[in-house]
Amino acid sequence: MAQETTTIPPGPPEPVGASPRTGRSLWADARRRLSRDRSAMVCLAIILVYAAVAVGGWAYEIIAEQDPKDHIPAFDEMEDPARADEKPTFSRGWPYWLGTDWYGKPILVKTLLAVKVSMSVGLIANGIAVPLGMVLGAIAGYYGGKSDSLIVWLFSTLASIPGLVLLIALKYAFKDVKIGPFDLGGIHGLYLALGVISWIGTCRLVRAETMKIRELDYVLAARATGTGSFTILLRHIMPNVLHLGIINFSLGFVGSIKAEVMLSYLGLGVDVGTPSWGSMINAARTNLYMGKWWELTAAVAAMFFIVLALNIFGDRLRDAFDPRLRTA
Repeated sequence: MAQETTTIPPGPPEPVGASPRTGRSLWADARRRLSRDRSAMVCLAIILVYAAVAVGGWAYEIIAEQDPKDHIPAFDEMEDPARADEKPTFSRGWPYWLGTDWYGKPILVKTLLAVKVSMSVGLIANGIAVPLGMVLGAIAGYYGGKSDSLIVWLFSTLASIPGLVLLIALKYAFKDVKIGPFDLGGIHGLYLALGVISWIGTCRLVRAETMKIRELDYVLAARATGTGSFTILLRHIMPNVLHLGIINFSLGFVGSIKAEVMLSYLGLGVDVGTPSWGSMINAARTNLYMGKWWELTAAVAAMFFIVLALNIFGDRLRDAFDPRLRTA
């Protein structure tokens, strides 16, 4: 008895002149996934709002400092001891919606100006840490040998020291150090201290990924044709680990903000008188037992929303760049 065979009918013909279908790149696929994720888009909008507030605070300080007729008062000039520790009210205008501190300064203005400090710390500290971690991780993973041993020893040594203890030690080490216009005893030293200790996680990830990439066919082919090691690192390794740097930048932002708040709370962060969420928490902690909750609440709430948004967006970004979750 003859075995029956079935034939699959051909699909519809391609339109005349149509271009062949091409797959999406990792970057295009990640952008597509993020744009379809509502929670990621909401968190991105919150992050952009905080960034706009930070830029506005920076512009306000410049304009107030250069205003010869004091049409725009600087934050230090808003002090009014007669109205110290006033409760939140809507009768005195928007600056006083969250009440005043013990100097009589409006807490809402203080909270908004503190956004500039936290966002600048996160941006600059990670701007130092992520490129440093990527470069050291790529060198260790590609060259191996003594270079790898030295870099692994370096980040293993730093990782063995509690982060907060190392930050405090670096801040004390930078206490009276000035390099040109940069005073490392203040906010500039905080940028540098956070950047110095925050590159370890990025370095580990990039090192492991580079060790896999260096054995792939296109890297072996480039090496066989006589392409130099530096060129291979620049053209084949770094573009393929760039997504790790972006993910760690977003996740490291959270750690930098929390570290700045902790150091400012301990009096080792920003300069005295500079609005900061950490210094606000430190100043308000003794007022809680007297029922003066508004300054502490404002600082904690402002920190809560940006940390939550960065955490969720960082997780979504990591999922979007995961090649194992890619769809056709």
